[in-house]
This record gives sequence, structure tokens and C-alpha cells, in this order.
Amino acid sequence: MTLSDLVQRQETPAAAPAADRKAGGPSKRRHKLSPLVRRRRWLGLAFAAPALVFYGFVVIVPILQSLNYSLYSWDGVSAARWMGLSNYVSFFTDPALLESLGHVLVLVVFFSLIPIALGLISAALLGRGRTAGSGVYRWLLFLPQVLTSVVVAVIWKRIYGPDGPLNSALRAVGLGDLAKNWLGDFTWALPSLGVIGTWTALGLCMVLFVAGVAAIPNELFEQARIDGAGPIREFISITLPSLKGQVAVALTLTITGALRAFDLVWVTTQGGPGTSTTTPALLLYRKAFLNPDVGMAAAIGIIIAIVCLLVALIITRLSEEKNA
Repeated sequence: MTLSDLVQRQETPAAAPAADRKAGGPSKRRHKLSPLVRRRRWLGLAFAAPALVFYGFVVIVPILQSLNYSLYSWDGVSAARWMGLSNYVSFFTDPALLESLGHVLVLVVFFSLIPIALGLISAALLGRGRTAGSGVYRWLLFLPQVLTSVVVAVIWKRIYGPDGPLNSALRAVGLGDLAKNWLGDFTWALPSLGVIGTWTALGLCMVLFVAGVAAIPNELFEQARIDGAGPIREFISITLPSLKGQVAVALTLTITGALRAFDLVWVTTQGGPGTSTTTPALLLYRKAFLNPDVGMAAAIGIIIAIVCLLVALIITRLSEEKNA
């Protein structure tokens, strides 16, 4: 066999698909769905249609209306005046709004990072084996998730009061000089709100992480102990990598919760003292109902929604890349 014959034989399989493509062969053939499969798909869409219509009516339509309002200067009564993107520009140039963004960053630390860290520690302590009193401990930490945010705000407002339990406890142990009106202090009002957020979010993070730890195979921990790994090494090498999905969910829920913080702030401080605890959601409420500027309020709402969406997408993307 000559070299030319060998080359021709090697090229022949590659030429066959080209001929098939020209002749409309297998590469252009499409799998046709059977009538039964098509019927099932249309039936599924028919069942989902009422929910989709309702979702569009209560979510999509209001979002589009808010987007339209954000392009106008309107007090809700008189004729609207076209503003274009001026409301969005004002959001990033208004000192009050910029200050509220700084407050949100502080709240993210208390509402998200601290609860997640404490939740991981709780999961490491409670997730493996049975510990005396662990059921009561879990119930106490999860209790804020059962209560409404308004009830939580009222409870903590009483705790932080000048004659509340916190100041009474400080006076009882000889630290009366530290007693103060915590929510009325310009320095301590925002951290005090953050502590409430930590207490509220800790239960959710703990339950997520404990459930994740329970799903880790015991063989991994047994093998780690055989290799001489201690509790800290087990946590870093086994527990933490296995909880990437739960951490991503907790980060998404808690960060977006901090960005949308309103009811807790409104019931406890109403943004005071001064502007030390204002948030974008609180300013949205004021501009929409107290000092009507519907266009600016709509712009704030759109920006908050976009930021929450971006946070969720970024966290999801990073979580998927690490799991790949």
C-alpha cells in the first residue's frame, strides 16, 4: 500500500459527513417530538399559566410602573414632569442617600457576616453527635425567625431603653457609667440596630448549617480522625467546604435583608437620632409618603432591586465556580 492510498483512506471518513451535510443527511435531521410529549408540554404550560399571569400582574407590572415613575418628578397629585435619569444621578450625589449607603455597609457586617460566622461555629458544635441541651439551644436561636420583625423591634426597643434590662444589668454589676439610651445615642444607635439583626439572622444561619453538617457522610470525619485531625482541622478541611451551598444561600438572604432593612429601623429609631440610622429603604418610604417625591422614591426602589439582584447573581456564580 502506497503512502497516497493510506492518506486517501484516512481522509475518506472525514469527507463522508460533508457529503451527508450537502445531501441533507443526519446532521440536519431533527428529533421530532411525539404527539404525547407535545401534549404534555402544552398541558404543563396550561397549568402554569394562571400562576404566571398572577405573578406578572403583582410583580412584573408594578416593576415596570416604578421604572416609568422613576423617570419623572411627581408628587403623586399634580402633573408629572419628565426628568429622564436625573433621579438616578441624584441618588449617587445626594449626601443623605450616600450616608444611608454607608449605614447599609455597616448593617451587612451585623446582619450577614457575624451571623454566618456564629452559625458556622454553632453548626460545628451541634451538627455532629448529640449534645446535652442542644435542642433548647437551637429553639432559642431560631425563635426570632418565628416572631415578626415588628415584634422583635418592640422587644429590643424595650431592652435598649434607659430603664430597660440592659442598663439595669449594667448598673447591677457596677458598670452604671456605661448605661445609656442606646438607640438615642449618635455613636451607638447603628451598632445597636446591628446587634438586633445579628440576633435575628443567627437562627436562620444555624439551621441551614446544622442541616448541611448532618448531610456530610460520617466516614469523612472517621477517616480524618484516623489520620490524626483535630476538631479545628475537621472543620476547615471537611465541614466548611461541604457547606458552600448553604453559605451561599445564607449570604444571599442576609445581605439582601440588610439592603432592604426598613421595618426594624422604622419601629426602633425612625432613622434617628438625626440621620445616624437611615437606610435607603427608609428614605424611599419618606419620599413616597411623608415628603412626596414619587419619582425619586421609585428610582431608589429600582436601584435597591438591581443591587439585590446583582448580589444574588454574583454569590450564585461564585458558588457554582467553586463547586465546579
